[in-house]
Amino acid sequence: MNKAFVFWPVAILTACTSAPYALRDMGSFHVGGRDVEITGKPVKEVVFTPGGVPAKVDLNGTYSVEAMYVQYFLPANRRGAVPLLMWHGGGLTGVTYETTPDGRAGWAMYPDIFKGEPVFLAKANPFERFRIGQGAGSYSPDPAKQKLMPASQFPVEGYDNFVKQNVPRWTTTDDAIIRAYTALVDRVCPCVILFHSQAGQFGFKVAQARPEKVKALVAVEPAGIGDAKQAAVLKNIPTLVVYGDNIALDSRWPQIRKNDDVFFDEITKAGGKVDVLDLPKAGMRGNSHMLMMDKNNLQVAALIQEWLAKQGLIR
Repeated sequence: MNKAFVFWPVAILTACTSAPYALRDMGSFHVGGRDVEITGKPVKEVVFTPGGVPAKVDLNGTYSVEAMYVQYFLPANRRGAVPLLMWHGGGLTGVTYETTPDGRAGWAMYPDIFKGEPVFLAKANPFERFRIGQGAGSYSPDPAKQKLMPASQFPVEGYDNFVKQNVPRWTTTDDAIIRAYTALVDRVCPCVILFHSQAGQFGFKVAQARPEKVKALVAVEPAGIGDAKQAAVLKNIPTLVVYGDNIALDSRWPQIRKNDDVFFDEITKAGGKVDVLDLPKAGMRGNSHMLMMDKNNLQVAALIQEWLAKQGLIR
């Protein structure tokens, strides 16, 4: 299930204080989606509970698919000029921003609606892919045998909890996700969009589709980019890009970052401004791809908050 977060106002540092949270409202809604008609399926008999009576289930009919589930929280003390939308990365959900492990469009039938098979990640896979461990085989159930990245900030003692958050992902649903995110922006913006990893392409492309509604972009280790031919559309949207550590030691991230840099250069050439926050250069070492879950996540958030304040988006 795709799960987006909307926070009013722009204030990502509420977790920095031990004071009680005061909300004027909270809730959720679904946005976007479409109806799809399925025909030609056989009628099945299904026993829903042990010892129950079989029920006939007709899979033919209309299905509502590709809607996005959105949670929102409205602080009583509104400090932001506009809402902050927080979009998660591939194989993840809104839980990315809910908690740390130590303390995408909705599901539909496949291959009938979602073409292609979902991609599942084995438990050890994110350990390398998210730059927690160094190289293939870096994960081990025995903590003493784990091969961590230098100065790793990820709370490895909570890794088992983290992988429970992982969900399957498709490589064929990007258009559906972009439609849902665009519908969200149409509903709640003007806004700031903070996005992570796979959502890089979604954040940039939705901003290119609705530039008048987006007041700033915060790209946290974007693994995808927007349409380079339309880079000029983003020239009036201040953009912050945040990178963690140990990128040069990874097999994939050096090229991903080169792709990012080419796209950002196009925005700059068009008269836009892209600020890059390289955490190692800022004196923060060991951050993984999951910056919002690392042990120093509040310090990272403070730098993002400081940048947002400079854009006039914090009251």
